Amino acid sequence: MEAKPNLLHYLRSGVYYLGFYLVTIIFSSLCLLVAPLLSFRARFRLISMINYFYIFWLRVCCGLKVRVEGRENLPQSGGYVVISNHQSEWETLFFLTLVRPQCTVLKQELLNIPFFGWVLGLLKPIALDRSKRRGALKQLLTQGKERLAEEIPVLIFPQGTRVPVGELGRFNKGGAMLAVAGDVPIVPIAHNAGEFWPGKSFVKFPGTVTVKIGPAIKAAERSVDEVHDDSIGWLLDEMKAFNHA
Repeated sequence: MEAKPNLLHYLRSGVYYLGFYLVTIIFSSLCLLVAPLLSFRARFRLISMINYFYIFWLRVCCGLKVRVEGRENLPQSGGYVVISNHQSEWETLFFLTLVRPQCTVLKQELLNIPFFGWVLGLLKPIALDRSKRRGALKQLLTQGKERLAEEIPVLIFPQGTRVPVGELGRFNKGGAMLAVAGDVPIVPIAHNAGEFWPGKSFVKFPGTVTVKIGPAIKAAERSVDEVHDDSIGWLLDEMKAFNHA
């Protein structure tokens, strides 16, 4: 059953956003001056510091905590592809503290958001124009292989957009295609963030987001369909388990 917000939820969420925007503007202004002078990895460490603040501030203001299971399944070195379900803005903030460094596949228009998007553009994202599907896939594979060759993990949300809790949506094969093309493993991650931070919602609810990291799935010498079926199959099983919990 969907939680109903009360006045306290609105007040706590308002305090969260007040701190979010204030710190984002100040910190992003600093990063825009300093980060371009740094190497990518140093730039990533600097810019992603604010993501630790976001998660801390969520806990303080909204009572929203996180529990991670299977952290040992993340490869300790080299490039790999990460796929995850997409329910909320929460995972876009938290995953920058979980997979380090990383390159995120995202919508091109996100880079136009003042301060937040400007700094995000310094992290070598793969910014896709979703109106050009064929060109977007070529861009994903070309730039994705470049990032993987630099041993930078690539994060993809194969549903393409936020999908409400209880719905599964449609999963594209871009993650599996990139893993096979780059000859790297693919790691599926499932979470239930949408239960506490519904997509496009102002209100955040207290509770604990559970993040489950699946075992790395080998892509070498396998077909795209095999890799896609294994990785999405694991993801769907975990999502259904969340829905019935």
